[in-house]
Amino acid sequence: METQASLQRKLNGATDLKSVVKSMKAMAAANIGQYELAVSSLGDYYRAVSLGIIAYFRQEKIDIITEQNSLKGNKEKSIYAIVFGSDQGLVGQFNDSLSEFVSQSLKDLSGKKEIWAVGERVQLLLLDMGYTTSQLFPVPNSVNAITPLVQQILVNSEEIFDNRNVTEVYIFHNKPNSRAGYEPAMHRLLPLDEKWRQSLTELKWPTKLIPQVIGGVKPTLSALIHTYLFTTLFKACAESLASENASRLTAMQRAEKNIDELLDDLTHKFHSLRQSSIDEELFDVVSGYEMLSKKHS
Repeated sequence: METQASLQRKLNGATDLKSVVKSMKAMAAANIGQYELAVSSLGDYYRAVSLGIIAYFRQEKIDIITEQNSLKGNKEKSIYAIVFGSDQGLVGQFNDSLSEFVSQSLKDLSGKKEIWAVGERVQLLLLDMGYTTSQLFPVPNSVNAITPLVQQILVNSEEIFDNRNVTEVYIFHNKPNSRAGYEPAMHRLLPLDEKWRQSLTELKWPTKLIPQVIGGVKPTLSALIHTYLFTTLFKACAESLASENASRLTAMQRAEKNIDELLDDLTHKFHSLRQSSIDEELFDVVSGYEMLSKKHS
């Protein structure tokens, strides 16, 4: 049977837990803000880089990029998937739903498939699904940590693409969604072929002036493409981290609601038990007074 002392201990523990949950909510909200700010700040930069590539195509009069899809010999096409997961707790189905999305998406692609996992937890889930994970990267814990990760992925992906016959590189990550918190997304990073060029044509040059490329043509294109790939990966990573914290914020909101309900229940039980104890003491006093009154009468 519960006593006032045991209920008081439970109340104190629940109150302490609520303060921890509130702190984690505040941290998650602050992290979401910095990652969303990083993504939004990339918007104009990404557009400027894309317009720069369009300017190059116009100056060089490139209408179609010749694709070299023929395989030499009997080599099988290689497909690499860069998957941004999470190694932090309290994120619900963040890694599970992403892994299922990766598996379903890769089934529609033909060729040898390898996974580059960002995060050990999503790596283990994909291994259980039968996929080969050839590289593992740590999950960034801040905006400043994204740049070194992206640079390393870029170096590795460009080396692989240059050394293999035909390679496609895809990015998988969760991105923020106002309705469900986040949703899985897929984006092809490499190759930069005619399909990629056509996607750039959706952007329109903002003025009537004819764009010109200043400086060396090839170095300019190389710098633009490297920056384009960098911003694409950076955005994917930042969106993944924002989604992770959104998932954690949702979990903390549910936890806070459950703790509030528990506190209400414990408080009610505590006051009920305390009132019962007071009633018993009053009853004993009244009974004692009545017995003394009878003796003196």
